[in-house]
Amino acid sequence: MRAKSKLLLIFLLKFKCMIRAPFLKLNDKAVIVSPSGKISPTFVNNTISILQEWGLEVKTSENALREAGCFSGFVKQRLDDLQAAMDDPEVKLIFCSRGGYGAIHLLDRLNFNGIKNNPKWMIGFSDITALQSAFLINRIMSIHGPMAEHFSNEGPSDLSVLYTKAAISGKPLNYTIPSEFPYLNREGKATGTIFGGNLSVYAGILGSKFVKIPRNGILFLEDIGEKPYRVDRMIHQLKLAGFFDKIKGLIIGQFTDYEEDNEMYGTVYESILSAVKEFSFPVCFGFPVGHVKTNLPMIIGGNATLTVKKDVILLKQRY
Repeated sequence: MRAKSKLLLIFLLKFKCMIRAPFLKLNDKAVIVSPSGKISPTFVNNTISILQEWGLEVKTSENALREAGCFSGFVKQRLDDLQAAMDDPEVKLIFCSRGGYGAIHLLDRLNFNGIKNNPKWMIGFSDITALQSAFLINRIMSIHGPMAEHFSNEGPSDLSVLYTKAAISGKPLNYTIPSEFPYLNREGKATGTIFGGNLSVYAGILGSKFVKIPRNGILFLEDIGEKPYRVDRMIHQLKLAGFFDKIKGLIIGQFTDYEEDNEMYGTVYESILSAVKEFSFPVCFGFPVGHVKTNLPMIIGGNATLTVKKDVILLKQRY
């Protein structure tokens, strides 16, 4: 069976297909890392308990609970932890404790040879978008989903936590979401590769070798605490970079902790719709992904079918 897995991996690498890590099973090993900001030990310990309830063997990386200013350790400490987790053939899940800021320090220092030979899932969002973009460039699927504070505060029965468990177990992720903004959504259907994440983090690495628009991509975006004019500018950055010429669908998640600006041309969501008005792909707004309680996991690098109707949004993800 192991020989068959190696042959499949060689095939995927040769033909530049996406690499999907094995789905997790009882007693698989998980490691919690902190590639960006510092994290409360309480959040990490509560998360460990939940992952152990799932039947996983969990350890915390050496530097995951360190503090160096706003970071969870100096660059080398954060890099060493993440690289060790990526290289360890026994680790099947890399769980990022939080976002914040700092993942960008690691991008050009990571070596992906080990994780390509022994694929594993990585979970995170927000600042972890930078790492997930690098994973995508290396054709490795990852999971945009809730992290330690969410796990700790919401507990094992939380919807997003349960869907995260389903994702690493290989169960279908089929979402049916009532339209929060039916007057803004643009109806249509698209099938393609899910990619994206936090808008400001994504814009921060735009133009680097760590950003790629997948063929037939379905782009999803979310953000927190960004002023409307900054959101508008970053959306136009993506537009000028050719994103909207190539994608097949656009999912706008939750934009939170900001105040609308009466001097802008409408609301934040209206300005985004205006920026893509000349394109024909389906667009939906207010999808439950982002810095909110309902932060549904998205399989970055996986295939999906997005259907936007007047009253409902349907997203069927495939691994």
